[in-house]
Amino acid sequence: MSNRGGIDSAITDALEQDNQQIFVAIKAEFDTETIHFWTGEDTITFGGSTYEGAGSLLNISNIDDTMELKSTNITISLAGMNETVLNLALSESYQNRNITVFMGYLMGGTREVMGTLVLFKGRMQKMSIFDNPQGSTIQLEAENRLIDLERPSNLRFTKESQKYIDSTDTSFNLVASLQDKEIVWGKASSTGGGSTGGGSSGGMNRHMVRR
Repeated sequence: MSNRGGIDSAITDALEQDNQQIFVAIKAEFDTETIHFWTGEDTITFGGSTYEGAGSLLNISNIDDTMELKSTNITISLAGMNETVLNLALSESYQNRNITVFMGYLMGGTREVMGTLVLFKGRMQKMSIFDNPQGSTIQLEAENRLIDLERPSNLRFTKESQKYIDSTDTSFNLVASLQDKEIVWGKASSTGGGSTGGGSSGGMNRHMVRR
């Protein structure tokens, strides 16, 4: 993992230490509010946000990290939810909202964050809520953003497709008129002509039809 892109020098130094205090944190971006939790107690701050401690109540499935460019999904479960999080799960439109999973390192014996890296970044897809005597457990399934590479874009090099991306862009407006445009280049002349340089009488006219 030390060769993974985006790892700063603080993380590299932590990986070389014999004793490490590792934590995992999640950031779920709902429309009205972004929630932050981490696998510890109390609160920690990094990236300008404060993360609430969820301890062992926060569980994340295995995250595959390979050299291949492929999509992997994860499942996140959060038990003993408070009223704020439960209301978000019940009332918010969560599908395709961003979710990020971080792995970080703490300074020994403190709540000071030495550094973090992104383990997973994707979109929320399916949420299930389970009730039990101890409280509610929310299970969230998320898909990696690399899944977009497997989906056809259905966009073409046409004016209509470009307008869908940017309504002010006119770069493809003349594509249709070029379909039947005849462009002549390097065609031998049908009439002979003398050459002042003593060359062949069948000179070459090089010209192009420009739009």
